[in-house]
Amino acid sequence: MTYDKLLKNLVLASTVLLVSACASMGDGTVAEKRQAILDMQQNALTRLYSEKPDTRSQIRDAAGFAVFTNANVNVIFFAAGTGYGVVNNNVTGNKTYMNMAEGGVGFGLGAKDYRVVMVFHSQKAMSYFIENGWTVGGNADAAAKAGNKGASAEGEGYLGNVTVYTMTESGLALQATVKGTKFWVDKELN
Repeated sequence: MTYDKLLKNLVLASTVLLVSACASMGDGTVAEKRQAILDMQQNALTRLYSEKPDTRSQIRDAAGFAVFTNANVNVIFFAAGTGYGVVNNNVTGNKTYMNMAEGGVGFGLGAKDYRVVMVFHSQKAMSYFIENGWTVGGNADAAAKAGNKGASAEGEGYLGNVTVYTMTESGLALQATVKGTKFWVDKELN
């Protein structure tokens, strides 16, 4: 692949990603957007509980948890993604709606739609996440999935007092990247 083709593909992928990021929640009232996030959360938790039954008590007993949906694109050496979700405080019952964006470098090709469930084992970890929202880490995965067909390799990670689970919904990707993710409070939905 020539440099010009690589650059064109990267620009095209970035444009598609940015356009989809801007419209990720689509049209609707604040209440409709919140409900769409809560529906996504319920679907993700149902799947997580089905695949890892012990997570139900882990989430119930935690200080709080978050569920995010993310669309990720990886073109040769660059990766980018956007998404949204909600942090649930199990002590107060408060919900904090948030957005996310990620970027990384590494080797890979593909696109995928996946869910992230974070379990906060302390109030301090949850508060820090809401107030600061940065994560940096490595990611290696393979996915070839559409609905219930296909397969993906998922895992769980531990970051201090936070356990993170990922689940691929759909996509075709093979990637190994180092990436940073920024989460921030959605001023419109809070």
